[in-house]
Amino acid sequence: MGMYADLILPQLVHCACSSRLITRERAQLVPQARGRVLEVGMGSGLNLAHYDPARVEHVWGLEPSEGMRRKAAPRLAASPVPVEWLALPGEQIPLPEDSVDTVMLTFTLCTIPDWQAALRQVRRVLRPEGRLLFCEHGAAPDATVRRWQNRVNPLWQRLAGGCQLNRPIDRLLEQGGFRLRRFEPGYLPRTPRIAGYVYRGEAETG
Repeated sequence: MGMYADLILPQLVHCACSSRLITRERAQLVPQARGRVLEVGMGSGLNLAHYDPARVEHVWGLEPSEGMRRKAAPRLAASPVPVEWLALPGEQIPLPEDSVDTVMLTFTLCTIPDWQAALRQVRRVLRPEGRLLFCEHGAAPDATVRRWQNRVNPLWQRLAGGCQLNRPIDRLLEQGGFRLRRFEPGYLPRTPRIAGYVYRGEAETG
């Protein structure tokens, strides 16, 4: 997986996550961030252009993949807000308790191997009055679509860098100790349904 993970996968993920429909989702969610922001799974930096510099003081970009960080370099150079890389996985957040005002999760919770540990870390660093903003794809509500998600998932996971098609994102957040303040799920138009059911919203610590 060395060459594939370092050179090919970052390009594939960047292309998939920079589509017009996904960019529209980012443009609606990311400007809501404020204060000190932790972006878990910053990837190739596709959210950076959407942060509001009048509202955001600093962004920590948690991203373990060197290939993705390299892919993000042009967007970091053009970022409207200060960005600091944290070259670690979601299960390891090297920030103090209650140090983050906004946590941003966009198309990343599907990939983190130990999502329970990652959400514990997110809860630890998020201030009591802070917000978790999320836009994630996951398990569809329709039984037929879910069956196909379950069938395709083992191969998808191997080719897509660990991405899971069938995680129920709302339940994961609730099991991780978060309360959903706003929840707007739905299928993306003109997108294969096995990968197009999106969980959008805002959560706070329960």
